[in-house]
Amino acid sequence: MSQPYLTEALLNEAPADKCPLCDSVDKFTDMYTGEEICLTCGCVLNNIILSRGMIHADREIDYSYHGLQNTYKHGVTTSLKGFKDANGSALSHETKEKMNRLRRQDVRVKLNESEVRNLNIAMAELDRIASALSLNSMIREEAAQIYRRVLKKDMVRGRSIDNFVAASVYAACRMMNIPRPLKTVVKASKREYNEVSKTYRVLLTELKLRPPIDDPFKYLSGIAYLLDVSREAEVYAVELLKKATIGGGLAGKSPRGVAAAALYVACELLDESLVQKAVASAAGTTEVTLRNRCQDICNALNIG
Repeated sequence: MSQPYLTEALLNEAPADKCPLCDSVDKFTDMYTGEEICLTCGCVLNNIILSRGMIHADREIDYSYHGLQNTYKHGVTTSLKGFKDANGSALSHETKEKMNRLRRQDVRVKLNESEVRNLNIAMAELDRIASALSLNSMIREEAAQIYRRVLKKDMVRGRSIDNFVAASVYAACRMMNIPRPLKTVVKASKREYNEVSKTYRVLLTELKLRPPIDDPFKYLSGIAYLLDVSREAEVYAVELLKKATIGGGLAGKSPRGVAAAALYVACELLDESLVQKAVASAAGTTEVTLRNRCQDICNALNIG
């Protein structure tokens, strides 16, 4: 049975905390796809990455969303091109030569500006890392905005552009709650882990960024996807995490390790076999940490 299409009107008629199809209040946000899913019927309630502002219930298009955008990544630039005048008539030979000279001069002026050259190099590297990490345009824009702030404060002088680009991408993921660990970002970059981590700390201090604190729910979906566990086990792991975090016994623990432990405990309780080494590898942690977090969760839930 295909997923019913949810129009804007249907979503607006239902209460904000209930599913419009089954009236359930149990929801789960998949941070890899950006979808908010009903745990009861599987209905996709919302997509936090894609904006629903352009499409309305009557299917009319809001043209205020269209047109050239002044983005943080590229900005609005000028270009000299064309071989016709305003009336559509072909330009004369002399005018074409003049336009070609103006075009060459325009390019030379742009390339002579150090900030423009820096941005061209940085944005190319940003696009490469973002493509390798499958990041959408919103994350790229946030990373580009952070890098422009770095460039404006003249923090790149005497330092590596690639380090700041990788650190900006990681900071953007942290600011927008996208589960991409620093090791994954560094792997997609050309730099070493210690260099990028040090640059990231400098970036946080100088720009006074305050990324939100990670929670285990953010990483649960990605780990479950890598381990190919059942949907039932993933939902049960969410329930275990909710109960285990009430007492505060997991505060200060690594969120990836806690998420992996909750998934492992849920699979054990549902008789789904998982190898600790595989779970630890999928979560980017160690087997010792995994066992310790499993013990913490069992103690919080009074599970023997």
